[in-house]
Amino acid sequence: MNLPWYVSVNPNSFFPRCYAICIQDEKSAFIDDFRKTAAFCVIKWVVNLHISDDWSSKENSDKEDAIQIKDYEVKKVKELPGELVEMACKVCTTYLEQFEHEDIDTETDNVPVLSETEWNKLVDYYYSLIHEGAVICNADSYFTQCQNILHKIRLLNPQQEIDGLHNIWIIKPGAKSRGREIVCKNRLDEILKLVEPTDQFPIKDHKWVVQKYIEKPLLIYDTKFDIRQWFLVTDWNPLTIWFYKESYLRFSTQRFSLENLHSSVHLCNNFIQKNYKNATDRSSQLPYHNMWSSSKFQEYLQKRGLGHVWCNIIYPSMKKILIYIMKMAQEQVEARRSSFELYGADFILGTDFKPWLIEINSSPTMHPSTPITMDLCAKVQEDTIKVVLDKKLEKNCETGNFELLWRQPLLDMPPFNSTDLIVEGIGFKKLKKHVVITNFNFAEPLLNVLQPATNHETKGDSIPPINEKQNIK
Repeated sequence: MNLPWYVSVNPNSFFPRCYAICIQDEKSAFIDDFRKTAAFCVIKWVVNLHISDDWSSKENSDKEDAIQIKDYEVKKVKELPGELVEMACKVCTTYLEQFEHEDIDTETDNVPVLSETEWNKLVDYYYSLIHEGAVICNADSYFTQCQNILHKIRLLNPQQEIDGLHNIWIIKPGAKSRGREIVCKNRLDEILKLVEPTDQFPIKDHKWVVQKYIEKPLLIYDTKFDIRQWFLVTDWNPLTIWFYKESYLRFSTQRFSLENLHSSVHLCNNFIQKNYKNATDRSSQLPYHNMWSSSKFQEYLQKRGLGHVWCNIIYPSMKKILIYIMKMAQEQVEARRSSFELYGADFILGTDFKPWLIEINSSPTMHPSTPITMDLCAKVQEDTIKVVLDKKLEKNCETGNFELLWRQPLLDMPPFNSTDLIVEGIGFKKLKKHVVITNFNFAEPLLNVLQPATNHETKGDSIPPINEKQNIK
């Protein structure tokens, strides 16, 4: 991401890493990321195992980082060699060296940390460990080494806190909206197969984005939600952004689980969730239509002694993130005078209430699908007119719930000093078209052919005389 060229902020601190997987370079980068993430997960597994009180359930304080062995008393658990931890430590150590630039000018710059065979072995072992309930032999003996590595990684990589253990990625087709055709996958081969071009979808029409899934989101009554936040851009030079004071939350119909990758669990978009019934074991405190206003969310936080979180963390952080992103996008947008654009940004909160930007939608749906959107969408449209039209006539007019978020100083165009350019010369004359004469005897001289026909020539062979003053067309 080019964000550091515009602001001194690490994009990994608020935007989950993302790849345009149909571009070969980005596809290779994604494969490398998936493999490294698998290695990080092995390290975390060892650390979580050690700090767990009951190793047979391997369940730490975070439910979603729990490591469970199903039917342990009945089935024999698959044991993995300590080689898995050694390979994972090697990958993580190399990652830290590269991150801190300790690998500069070394002779192993172009040497892969693991061979292709070793990578495949590590990933296969990882699948057995996390998805099949296997265990690592003598895992406790690696605890200190893994703990030190994990501590360093967490200091350098802010996304470690949202990654979890399952290596889940969300795959999105390009130029789609309302959550259509979005799926979650946790196996590399399945992801690569999904995005391969087919006869139905050739490579020119085959555009996919792969984004790291937030495995440790903030939950409300054990259910996932996201936040839809509106903002308005009324000018790109100077960049002028308006932020809407009200937003709304969208809930899933099912309780959150990383074992079930179904859309009804992980995609909060109303266009998706309206196709499913609310789970019977879901909290009755959640709305039947699966939406809350931001005001209702603030009440929820207030009752739990967290009233300060919205004003001090969530709200200002969303503002900052949108300013960062729009500054970066400014040069990519072809601005038009007297135009505006309403956007819908989707955020997910981490367990520390920190917002993570998932995506920004142009032309967000304003369909009144629930009582919440029926109220808010009408207000947003009315307030948009106030900002776009009324404010042009009266600078101090009311702008509803829109507040000016950012107005960039006007960027003056550099003066253009030059003399008038004149092109001199003579234009080409248009060539006249000539009649192609096909009915004459090539054996005779051309001048004879052009003479008037004699009396003894037949009517069919005669050629009409040509007036020399007449243009031949």
